[in-house]
Amino acid sequence: MAFGRFQDFLGALVKRQRGLFFSSGEAASIDELLNKLMGTVGEVSGIVTARQVLDHYKELPTEQKLLFFENLEKNFNADQEEVKIAFKAYEKDPSSANTNSLSKAAEPLRHEVLRRLNQTPDATHDLVGMRTDLLKLLEAHPQLKAVDEDFVRLFTSWFGRGFLVLQTVNWATSAAVLERIIRYEAVHEIKDWEDLRSRIDPPNRRCFAFFHPALIDEPLIFVEVALLKNIPTSIYSILKDEGPEAIDCSECSTAVFYSISNCQPGLQNISFGNFLIKQVVQELQGELPSIKTFVTLSPISGFQEWLDTSSEVKTSELIDLKNQVNALPVTRETAEEHGDLIKKAALNYLLQAKKGKYPADAVARFHLGNGAYIYQLHTGADLSKKSLGQSRGTMVNYMYDLRYIETNHERYATDGEIEFNDKLKSLVIAS
Repeated sequence: MAFGRFQDFLGALVKRQRGLFFSSGEAASIDELLNKLMGTVGEVSGIVTARQVLDHYKELPTEQKLLFFENLEKNFNADQEEVKIAFKAYEKDPSSANTNSLSKAAEPLRHEVLRRLNQTPDATHDLVGMRTDLLKLLEAHPQLKAVDEDFVRLFTSWFGRGFLVLQTVNWATSAAVLERIIRYEAVHEIKDWEDLRSRIDPPNRRCFAFFHPALIDEPLIFVEVALLKNIPTSIYSILKDEGPEAIDCSECSTAVFYSISNCQPGLQNISFGNFLIKQVVQELQGELPSIKTFVTLSPISGFQEWLDTSSEVKTSELIDLKNQVNALPVTRETAEEHGDLIKKAALNYLLQAKKGKYPADAVARFHLGNGAYIYQLHTGADLSKKSLGQSRGTMVNYMYDLRYIETNHERYATDGEIEFNDKLKSLVIAS
């Protein structure tokens, strides 16, 4: 009870100081507030100053936000002299104590800035938004990459698996969360509330999301699941215009992950999806023992871009295949009439287009990295304008075979090895 009263006191104090800050015609600059924050000793004054920094930051125009990040990059690094002293001690005696001292000395002061900012109410939400702004600036200002890396290090800790809460999203979930599910859906647009209801309310539909205690009513990532009798070959068997067919779950043997959406741009590169899929599998196994097959129906969003570019292709056969597919008009009719040719090209894109040693396709990297394998490809599987433009309507099933997930993951992580269904071997062009 005493802790609760103290929190209420802090909340009221911060709210009062926030009002005074914005009503004052002589408010300190954000740089002055930062310096005050880092010089503050008292806990309460530090919490109040942190809130003033965050509120001031949100009011800044983009060019001033850039100056804020540049200030962090230039003036909040590790102390070079302390690093030199610690390193000399480590060189002389590489003990655990000296290793820790070196690590502490080498930590940028920015880490402490972010930690102090995060001590005020609702700060985590504001800091995630702050990183969203930073990511928009990075391409034009690559010198800020070190600042972004500091955000990533701290967010990786703050949003560790132990802090994540899995919740089932259904029609009884709060309207605030449901509205965000509609807004954040990134794979198959949710048209309206009835469309949402058709995805989460029928007995053979599920939606699971990860939440964090510091972000109230804000899902971090969610997955939509269809419980079916068979592995689907098109998205229309799941998202029918007249609403999905309700199936008795006791008759279902297959769980299909057909849409996974990250909800917080500011948490880019903070991994949640691998935990989400594995926990959802556990939840479904516990609820419905009849479910034996776990599979996706996934887009191949980088396929057409690969066809359009003169990326490194080592064989004339693959070059010829790309040219043949590119010569075809991007239409529904083409996707259906030339399915075999498009399927062959799509499979070789997934296997051979690389980003380092891993697939260039982001969705493929996600599922293959989780231990799934390429099970089957389907042309004409999504004939929406978006899908035709990205993948000529082609989709792929990634199979999560629980017997081989760990083995597949290890081979992929170590060597970039991609597992796929033996039945697809005839389509593979040697690299």
